[in-house]
Amino acid sequence: MSQKPAPPIRRVIRVVMTVAAVAAIASAATLSVSRASAPEDVSANLTLIAPAGPGGGWDGFAREQQQALRTTGLVGNVQVVNIPGAAGTIGLGTFTTMTGRSDTLLVTGSGMTGGIALNDSPVGFDDVQPIAKFAEDYDVIIVPDDSPHQSLGDLMEAWAADPKSIPWSGGSAGTIDHLLIAELAQAAGIPPEELTYIPKSGGGEAIQALLNGTVDAVATGYNDVSDQIDSGRVRALAVSSAEELDGIDIPTIIAEGYDVEVANWRGILAAPGVKQDVIDQQLKIFSDLRESDEWKEVLERQKWEDSWLTGPELKAFLDEDMARTEALLEELGL
Repeated sequence: MSQKPAPPIRRVIRVVMTVAAVAAIASAATLSVSRASAPEDVSANLTLIAPAGPGGGWDGFAREQQQALRTTGLVGNVQVVNIPGAAGTIGLGTFTTMTGRSDTLLVTGSGMTGGIALNDSPVGFDDVQPIAKFAEDYDVIIVPDDSPHQSLGDLMEAWAADPKSIPWSGGSAGTIDHLLIAELAQAAGIPPEELTYIPKSGGGEAIQALLNGTVDAVATGYNDVSDQIDSGRVRALAVSSAEELDGIDIPTIIAEGYDVEVANWRGILAAPGVKQDVIDQQLKIFSDLRESDEWKEVLERQKWEDSWLTGPELKAFLDEDMARTEALLEELGL
């Protein structure tokens, strides 16, 4: 049976990924310099790859871990390297070439799940070794402060009445922002083809699109826009958590009458070919980090929630997250 040709958008993405991968691998050459063997004591030196540009969610997560690992003394020297592109899959593809590297880990999360599915990525979670799911954070639905929509119910009612009249924005196609809006559309009975979504590289660009009138609503990480909410430039309508977040006076989407809950999870991956005794060392370091007062302070400050998963439970979670994301993207025609 002949293979079904890929949609044009995916062919374009593959070309972009290929070109970007060459550049990313070249820029990351310092991570994969030839050595006789990688250091076995991973507590001496560690590199965390953030598969996104500086300032984004993955970058912030990696740098919070970097600081906490240093402060606790769990690792002597920690550096963060950014390899952005294609919702994390450029970084993932580069990482799969670092076979046996015990001193390098890759930050991952919901956005990578979407990137793997949307981009028909030639590599996925099965090509690396998942270490731990660490934390979850949540999206917030925002509109301009002068928007006529005072609540999520107001926005949803106007959207359902005329879907094309409410353009949305958020992160890259296939990210948690996009998936959240897609699930909201489903909850409102809006056909996928009626959804207008203008992807941006991150929360900052999405907010600019909101404030200049390009879009009417945005879904993005709460931490990306908390200062804009506090300043009154934007109005927060709802958060995507199951329960209202401590210290944040914003209702949940569920409380507003829509059965939609989406968590943006974050975790770490080990390179392929790393020996089990090294995996055990890596897991011990991050397990100790999770239990530290320094990390608990990070969770409180960032409004992240502990969501520790390892081993078979983590593998099952990744399989379920992948299947759910693929099904939703298929419904969207992506």
